[in-house]
Amino acid sequence: MTQSSMPRLRLLSLMGALGMAGFLTACSSDPTLYTLAPVPGVAQAGGPVVVEVRTPVVSGRLDRDTIVRANEDYQTRLATGTSWSEALPDMVGHTLTGDLAQRLPGTTVFAENDAVSTTPSAYVELTLRNFEADSAGHALVTGTLSVHPAGKMIGPVLTSPLVWQSQDVVASNTTKLTAALSQGVAAIADQAAEKLRLLPPPLTN
Repeated sequence: MTQSSMPRLRLLSLMGALGMAGFLTACSSDPTLYTLAPVPGVAQAGGPVVVEVRTPVVSGRLDRDTIVRANEDYQTRLATGTSWSEALPDMVGHTLTGDLAQRLPGTTVFAENDAVSTTPSAYVELTLRNFEADSAGHALVTGTLSVHPAGKMIGPVLTSPLVWQSQDVVASNTTKLTAALSQGVAAIADQAAEKLRLLPPPLTN
């Protein structure tokens, strides 16, 4: 090997080392994790004794590793470098459970798959189609809410469409978007609590 080739080899080795360091840094960088939180509401009496919140059905477009920031111009836009702290269906279900428990203080409320031994007297089921910002930057939550008695009880199935939109523009800030979406879940809890109070009491022998 000639002396003239030595500096070139050192340069190539250095470039390779720097490239590998950059690759490892990129691979080891963790996303910023965000968590929905319950939002207090008006407490209401007269709900069922025990309510189970079924794990929500969430559009596959929303249920992904990176948080969906907005839906605009026929595109699903992601908040790069962010993620929900747990699977979105589970987190929405747990947040809705916390909201409902606060709104129905006389009712035991638990989420599906929670380690509880009690039998529910009513169910809350939720389907989410939108859970991001709209084209104008407002947080948008749409879907379907269903509340019905458990088992073979005779009673109504109360189902209604959901459309909730934040007043503020929040799309440019993931923290504000998460806070607004938490308010959207709280609005769903308000509707669910009202519907649960309309269910007839369980039949007695």
